Amino acid sequence: MRFATALVILLGTTSASFADGFDLVIPMRPGVPIIVNGVDVSYAVVEGDYGLGQGAHRQPTVYGGRYVDSEPNVGHYYPSLGHQPGYGRMEIEPPANRKLPKPAESYHDSWGAQSMMQPPQPEVPMIPPAVILAPRDGRGPHAYGR
Repeated sequence: MRFATALVILLGTTSASFADGFDLVIPMRPGVPIIVNGVDVSYAVVEGDYGLGQGAHRQPTVYGGRYVDSEPNVGHYYPSLGHQPGYGRMEIEPPANRKLPKPAESYHDSWGAQSMMQPPQPEVPMIPPAVILAPRDGRGPHAYGR
């Protein structure tokens, strides 16, 4: 009896580990897609085990994902895509006998700056005297205490 109970428990637990369930994929950061095999599976249902610990031969089934173009079709040249850019420019040469526009009016502008006139300064001798005489009446810079 114990052997039969143990066998039933063993079979029940191992069959649950082999069952493929489904997962609802909700990205951690809004706006950052989760790509699986070229399909954006954000907010989609993924059926089957998928990850580093699973076998490489098992591919998940995605319900509700949208295909993501690996090379966006933009009208510009990006060297990282590895494609050769188009050759030359797409110009339309006007005919030689076309009506020319009237010439533009002449335009000239100039800017200038100058200093404001300063009032005349008192004349300071180029070579000042060697000795400066102080007043003799006692009202010099050291006479504050009197």
